Amino acid sequence: MKLLAATRSAGKQREFRRVLEPAGLEVVFPGDVGLHPTGAEDALELGLSFEANARRKAEHFARLSGLPTVADDSGLEVLSLGGAPGVRSRRWAGASGSEAEVDAANNAELVRRLAGATGPRRAARYRCVLVYLSDPGAVPAVFEGSCGGRILDAPRGEGGFGYDPYFESEQLGKTFGEASAQEKDAVSHRGRALRALVQALVGSSA
Repeated sequence: MKLLAATRSAGKQREFRRVLEPAGLEVVFPGDVGLHPTGAEDALELGLSFEANARRKAEHFARLSGLPTVADDSGLEVLSLGGAPGVRSRRWAGASGSEAEVDAANNAELVRRLAGATGPRRAARYRCVLVYLSDPGAVPAVFEGSCGGRILDAPRGEGGFGYDPYFESEQLGKTFGEASAQEKDAVSHRGRALRALVQALVGSSA
């Protein structure tokens, strides 16, 4: 089965491949099928929830490609910040530039907001919502995953992307920046949501 994963994030693309391809799914991304970035995509992530954003992306790319499509929206929720950055995780600091530059600006904002915070005020979780469309007119299927941890005041590790070097997983006892790809996938929000998707697709084709 060929599946369009509607993301242009290099980090997310690696995770989609790692989890989906061993299940026998042929994963392609927008650029692979000739869907190049357009200004219309900028408006796809302006919803008020992860599910709303993921659904808009899935519908947009399914309509353009005609392929079964899965879209992700995900982010970091810090409890003492009222769940921020949440759906604005990627755009929190308002930075532009490369993925690395945007990540650096967002992490600097995270550190600034939590300066002086201790203990429970550093509790956080990552959340991911996937929306799958078997075709452009299908009823969306929704899959979710989350994982808990805490935010450190200094980064650890060179792996991952986004807020990973600052997010210490409560299950791993290390940051996602320090974790191997396999360790991260086993407990991460996106890994859990993707495995739920795999289970649904494999079950439906059995």
